[in-house]
Amino acid sequence: QVQLVESGGGLVQAGGSLRLSCAASGGIVSVSDMSWYRQAPGKQRELVAAIAAISVGGSTNYADSVKGRFTISRSNPKNTVYLQMNSLKPEDTAVYYCNLLLYGISYWGQGTQVTVSS
Repeated sequence: QVQLVESGGGLVQAGGSLRLSCAASGGIVSVSDMSWYRQAPGKQRELVAAIAAISVGGSTNYADSVKGRFTISRSNPKNTVYLQMNSLKPEDTAVYYCNLLLYGISYWGQGTQVTVSS
């Protein structure tokens, strides 16, 4: 059973930064497609950033709304995926979820709240 544990959320002023972490059980981060999603109140969950498995090149992609501000990265020794969020805006306020996709099975973390005050 894969377990994902997110951390790093909190309250920050507009223009500030946060780094989210997602620690996965087992040494599978490098062989999995990893993503960060977010869900704001009353809205659907949306993809924020993704990083492909190393075996397929490890490419990254971002939602247009966060390009140039957010960076997704992976530490294989720590079995952890990160989301560095800079120049945060009030509209970035949401619960952020980590997702791992391996052999067609999707796993989710419990979510971490990010609140950006204006």
